[in-house]
Amino acid sequence: MTATLYGLGVGPGDPELITVKALRILQRVKIIAWPAPDDGVSFARSIVEQYITPDQLEIPIIVPMKVERHPAKDVYDQAARLIASHLDAGSDVAVLCEGDPFFYGSFMYLYERLEGKYPCEIVPGVSSLMASASVLQRPLAARNDVLSVIPAPLSDDEIEARIAQSDAIAFIKVGRHIERIKSLLERLGLLQSAAYVERASLPNQRIFPLAQLVDTAPYFSMILVYKGGEDWISSLNIKGEAR
Repeated sequence: MTATLYGLGVGPGDPELITVKALRILQRVKIIAWPAPDDGVSFARSIVEQYITPDQLEIPIIVPMKVERHPAKDVYDQAARLIASHLDAGSDVAVLCEGDPFFYGSFMYLYERLEGKYPCEIVPGVSSLMASASVLQRPLAARNDVLSVIPAPLSDDEIEARIAQSDAIAFIKVGRHIERIKSLLERLGLLQSAAYVERASLPNQRIFPLAQLVDTAPYFSMILVYKGGEDWISSLNIKGEAR
């Protein structure tokens, strides 16, 4: 009996932003797996909690939040073996992933271990990048604009080089790097063109100019910068008080 591994993108946080296809598969399969940090709940699971039924078997994948990759590799190795045992028994398994599975998604680490051994289907999801632009009501890029997605942990020199080559920039993995990124953008004269989005699409989302940020940033936050040829900055509704 051949079973299928599904990578389900469940979107940025709003339960209504899951795709019809992902929801159909989620409600059909009997086994679901989801990643979670070692000191908190699974964000991916919380997004679709209302759709999960008691008769579904759940496999938590607890990933240590450490810079070193070795502990996480062991976790994914073990999770892949467990998921494989269910696939071998003929049961489809759906792995939940916030945002999109292949846009910095954790599912890719299971995929690289199981692809080729079992049928795999990836269901794309609405990424936090798209959700942030939507709630900000600010286009990401147009015409021949070059859009770059920059992980904040990169060095200042690397970030500055990528900014120089781009018309639009999205900073991800901001978290504890927020003050450094803010200072860098101010030095480059881009602070007034930078918008801050926190927990996009959730009831507790926050949106305001990056220049107004005075506290720390959580993991689920993003900075959008535009320096291209379109006149979007003047029309943005981010010049008032933080909201």
